[in-house]
Amino acid sequence: MEDIPQPADAPYQPGDRVRVYLAEDDPDAEHHGRVCEVVERLADSLAEETGRQLDGHLYRVQDATSGKTLPVDFRHADLVPHEGETP
Repeated sequence: MEDIPQPADAPYQPGDRVRVYLAEDDPDAEHHGRVCEVVERLADSLAEETGRQLDGHLYRVQDATSGKTLPVDFRHADLVPHEGETP
């Protein structure tokens, strides 16, 4: 069975390297597997609705290779820590 990467237990900070991890049927699945750097951490009220503190974090990220900011922000659950070389 394949190990499924898990999001970090704490919020990501600007400068952290992450890999986008989305389902094949996600509207933004074209970004799946992309290594990025967190540029900005945003917040909304989803954590109040779900009762899970990390659900309220959104992240603006830039592609680690091109340096371009992606046109979509990602939820905490959509990002996993990345350690290693940029593909």
